[in-house]
Amino acid sequence: MAFFLLFFTRTSWADPSLAKINEACGVPLFSDENLWDDEAADVAVRLGLPEESRTSSDASYRLYPGAEMRFLGCRPYSLSMHAEECKPSALSIVFANKGDAVDISQSSKRKRSNASGDYKRAIQDDKKDLTALLTSFFGQPVVDSFGQGRETRESVKRWDWHGHAFLLAAPRDEYVALRIMTSESADAGGKSRVPDSVLRERVANRIEKRPNGDVVLKDIPMVDQGPKGYCVPATWERAMRYMGIPADMYVLAMAGQTRAGGGSSVTAVSAGASLSILKAGRRIESPTLKLDAASVSRFIDGGLPIMWALFSTADYNKSVNSRISARKNFTDPDEWKKVLAQARREVRKFRPDNQTGHVCMIIGYNKQTGEIAVSDSWGPEFAERWIMPEEAAAVSQTSSHTVINF
Repeated sequence: MAFFLLFFTRTSWADPSLAKINEACGVPLFSDENLWDDEAADVAVRLGLPEESRTSSDASYRLYPGAEMRFLGCRPYSLSMHAEECKPSALSIVFANKGDAVDISQSSKRKRSNASGDYKRAIQDDKKDLTALLTSFFGQPVVDSFGQGRETRESVKRWDWHGHAFLLAAPRDEYVALRIMTSESADAGGKSRVPDSVLRERVANRIEKRPNGDVVLKDIPMVDQGPKGYCVPATWERAMRYMGIPADMYVLAMAGQTRAGGGSSVTAVSAGASLSILKAGRRIESPTLKLDAASVSRFIDGGLPIMWALFSTADYNKSVNSRISARKNFTDPDEWKKVLAQARREVRKFRPDNQTGHVCMIIGYNKQTGEIAVSDSWGPEFAERWIMPEEAAAVSQTSSHTVINF
């Protein structure tokens, strides 16, 4: 009898038409009753999602829409889709949340306090409205859980419809997120473990060696943190997904005790993610490294990116960005070192700024020029930037860094 009741509650009490679902979504999400056999690129076009990242095996698409957009009657702040082997595997729609809903540029404590109250009320309202609408379509939900680890597991309301699981999560004062995935994925609860042998082969094939001496890790997924201060959870999501571990920056932000608008504790995010990483058969290391080509090469040569905390100051970014275009075309390391010699003189002007705390990934090196490559969670155009050791030393927050290893 217990099994029958569980099966019954997960079966639609109503079977709405595709037209009604698409009308409620505000976009033509479904072309038929099976989203999972569509081409991911076609779904992205229907939803208006720009490509965020593409690797040899998967892709992601993300949009931070304007205030006028509505999805299931509520304002979405982020719409994203993951795809595997060119087919959609999961969609995530984040509604009211403490990251996107608060303007981190506000300097007035009064304004910040008012905004804080607004987003908390909005979370409650969106949770109520989405629950009511989904129930009207699919019947009463069941309570389920999703994710691994005490800090990153979500209690969700779940509705199933023709092989699609709709999971609504609303942790108190954090966010409202609707995830749409296959019923099989939802049954697995977000658990995934890629065998070491498979991952080691993948990682070994991701090391790209270029004629100009660059050694760079490819196939690192991009996660655009958007207009909020989520560099820490976004970077951790990138590193975890690269190592075959499912992750979501909004969930990691919750685990990292992220403040409204942004500002996460690296230690807290690491602690929150640790159980998921351990259950996936991986481990977290915190090596002490000099930020130069020789030191980082032992990890890059093993296919492992390094997470680095720094002060991303205006002078630092101006100096690094000024060389991006020219560096793409350089072929002679000796000639390029002359360019770097001129830029090195500007490093003495760098000044630490505690308001510019940031985390990015170290993804490459060039021993001939002495540079290291970094990747920031600001979108595809920031996926690869090259810096000098002197620049890294001038803005680094710490000598201890973070690596997810086998």
